[in-house]
Parts: sequence; C-alpha cells; structure tokens
Amino acid sequence: MLVVGFGAGALQANCYLLAPGADTACVVVDPGQDSAGAVAGALAEHRLTPVAVLATHGHPDHVADAALLTAAHDVPMWIHPADRGLYDGGEPADVRELTGAPLELADLVIEVDPAPGHTAGSVVFRVATPEGGRLALTGDTLFAGSIGRGDHRRLGESLRDVLLPLPDDTVVLPGHGPATTIGRERAGNPFLSGARSVVPVP
Repeated sequence: MLVVGFGAGALQANCYLLAPGADTACVVVDPGQDSAGAVAGALAEHRLTPVAVLATHGHPDHVADAALLTAAHDVPMWIHPADRGLYDGGEPADVRELTGAPLELADLVIEVDPAPGHTAGSVVFRVATPEGGRLALTGDTLFAGSIGRGDHRRLGESLRDVLLPLPDDTVVLPGHGPATTIGRERAGNPFLSGARSVVPVP
C-alpha cells in the first residue's frame, strides 16, 4: 500500500494520499490550506488518479483546498454532516455525507468511525493494508503525545471508545505532527497512559 503524507499551510496540517500502490486510483485525505500544489506533485510522481477527497473534520486547515481538488479531478468530497457548516466558501459541487458506513474507494475499504469532540463531526478513518498493517487517520483527535482541543467530555469518550480499543500496532496518522502508534500512545501519552477511560485536562 502507498501512503504519502506531508504538512501544508500555516498550521502544517497533514494531508495524506492513500492508494493500493503507484499507477492506481487514490483518495486524498484532508487537503488543507496551500496543499493543492503538493498534492498535484505527489499525484504526478506516483502516477495516481484521485477518486475522492475525505475530511476528518471541517476546519479550514484541513479542507481549504478541497474545492480546488474536487473541481480539478471531478470527484466528490466526503465529510460528516455535523461539520458541513464549518466548510464555507468555494464548496465542492458534490459533497457527500459520512454516516459511519464503510467507504469502498480506490480498491480500499475505509472504515469510518465518528469521533466527536474536537468538532461535532470529527471522524477517524481506518484502513487495513494488504500487507497486514493497520492505519488510523485521526485528524485532530489524537496526536503523538497529545490530543486535540474541543469538547473535553466528548473527546474523552471518543478516545476511550474509538481509539483505545485498537490494536497496539495500529499506525496513527494524525492531523498535525509525526506518525505514531496506538501502543506508543497508550504507554506514553499523558492523556492516555494506563487508562481505559479518559478524562482530558481542560
């Protein structure tokens, strides 16, 4: 499986391209501010054809360039309906709602886990790789060594119910900062360490 990731924009939000390999279809996750140029470069380098844009949530640093990409490639954008209102200006013509049902795109099965807290419509995307690995794209819910801001009670519930049950070897691809694993965060993240129930600190 091919995973291409890079930070973009003033807040260096991570954008990811997921594909079975080079010379195939792909999905673009969280094309935020000033990401379109880097996305175009990655598409050309790996000879990828996007079939969809996915949003972990609706903040501009994660979706600002979504309209550019959907228009350029005539593909839909998927976002949770609770975050549709956060996306303003230049909205893609074809916006589809994430309901929690899996998506089958680019020969990938993408599990969609609603994870409210950072925003009402935050989601986690999970993908099992053909090589036997596991990926979780967590947006701004979980970072390496930290967690997102927002509704602390709901965020804590999402961490407990959506992310902590995942296997330790699940690779976390967060919305900002470096990749990590669930096991590493379970052991060392001060918000998760030693806990099966999570109460984030305000």
